[in-house]
Amino acid sequence: MTTQRVVGMPAPERVPHDVAPEAGRSDDGADPGATAGHPDRGDDFPGLDTTTVLPYASSRASKRTRPLRAWMVTAPLDVAALLTPLLLSDRHWRGTLCMAVLTVALFAVGGLYRARRHLSILDELPGLTGRLLAAASAVAIVAAMRSDSAAHVGSFLRGVLLSAALVLVGRAVTRTLVVMARRRRWVEHNAIVIGSGPIGVELARLLRRYPQYGLRFVGCVDSKPDPSGRLPILGSLGDLEQLVRLLHTDVLILADPACAESTLMDILRQPRSASCDLWAVPRLWGSRSSHAGNPDHIGAIPIVKIGDTTLSGPRWALKRAFDLVFATVALVVLSPVMLLCAIAVFIEGGRGIFFYQERIGRHGRPFNVIKFRSMRPVNQHESQTNWSIAHDRRVGPVGRVLRRTSLDELPQLWNIVRGEMSVVGPRPERPYFVEKFSAEYPTYAMRHRVPVGLTGLAQVSGLRGDTPISDRARFDNYYIENWSPWLDVKVLLRTVAEVFRGGGR
Repeated sequence: MTTQRVVGMPAPERVPHDVAPEAGRSDDGADPGATAGHPDRGDDFPGLDTTTVLPYASSRASKRTRPLRAWMVTAPLDVAALLTPLLLSDRHWRGTLCMAVLTVALFAVGGLYRARRHLSILDELPGLTGRLLAAASAVAIVAAMRSDSAAHVGSFLRGVLLSAALVLVGRAVTRTLVVMARRRRWVEHNAIVIGSGPIGVELARLLRRYPQYGLRFVGCVDSKPDPSGRLPILGSLGDLEQLVRLLHTDVLILADPACAESTLMDILRQPRSASCDLWAVPRLWGSRSSHAGNPDHIGAIPIVKIGDTTLSGPRWALKRAFDLVFATVALVVLSPVMLLCAIAVFIEGGRGIFFYQERIGRHGRPFNVIKFRSMRPVNQHESQTNWSIAHDRRVGPVGRVLRRTSLDELPQLWNIVRGEMSVVGPRPERPYFVEKFSAEYPTYAMRHRVPVGLTGLAQVSGLRGDTPISDRARFDNYYIENWSPWLDVKVLLRTVAEVFRGGGR
């Protein structure tokens, strides 16, 4: 048995041998004292007793494999397998390319490129075969419509059968190799368990004993440490941000924390915590519905992957690419409409057809939003602090039409091209009101985790003008935490309907 001092506790606690690492050494055999001069130690973490954390410092394997993600292994092999028929013949190159693109897209939407803790080709087989059949059927129907030759379609389907078989073989090979690499600890990611109750203790034991899950247990945090000392407690929930940085943590496992859910979510939304993969043990183990998809587990303890609370990585790249394409095409297509709006604004109010106003964007960065001028404020202070001008007499007929149809927002397409805004996201607000609402509503500032948008879920849900700020913030945060390309499409379709209904301000 080894002893490990618990942060914030006056006496040492006893830790089971199968949970705690070997006394005085980290998992890779390094002497923790040798890390004392590391730039991420000591004074960089005020209030945290780093001497209790050093025995759990990162292993060499966890440092080397931090950038690795599941899709980096499987996606390239899937693409290679799907394009293999081109090596035999280029007769059906268009159909083969369409098949590859459609299949990879279906795999991505179906979650077949997400990380899994329990790896088995048999678990993935139904999802793989179903999506391969769907993609092949769609492409084969188009091929049959474009060709009257049964031999031509049959030749294409033989190539599809070959690529599908290679995809399944490739998946089986990669799963075997990944499990082997995990068991030999060539690939592992540091994991902190949140919760020191019975579930947290069992998860810690399983992760320490079975490396095939690819996670290296480095410790536990909780608001109320377990007095029995069955787990190495690294600190409280308030220390989580510092611990994620100090221990180079990639994964957080939500087990059974002794705190309110609202408190926990505020902590998990902090920048460093939000950058980690988050897994959770369902509260009701026997409540799996028929739509639960492909379940995952650690040693028969069910776990579910919690969606990202921020837009980053491939998700952000996909959203940004969509924004660029949409905004560029919209600027070209709507240029005649924008020209007519500019002429109307000039006729009504003279020079200065554009209105620039400071707003707060992603991560709290200020930028100047561009709009067609619909009125002239008395001064700059009024422009920044006046909440609503819906019934202001200075709004002329042209300005009223522009605001009613939201045409005054069209110049913000240029903000999107410049990367200051997104097509869909929380609507930008002025610094004065951001500071005011952030102080009054705890979740308001969380909406700045993503770029602000030309339109948003809150706006198309009727939350415009003088509506509760708490409701807007809740809808904005729901959008961020449940983002998908289809959600953006739905918001855009509802925005178009609002414009034709004249549902603007």
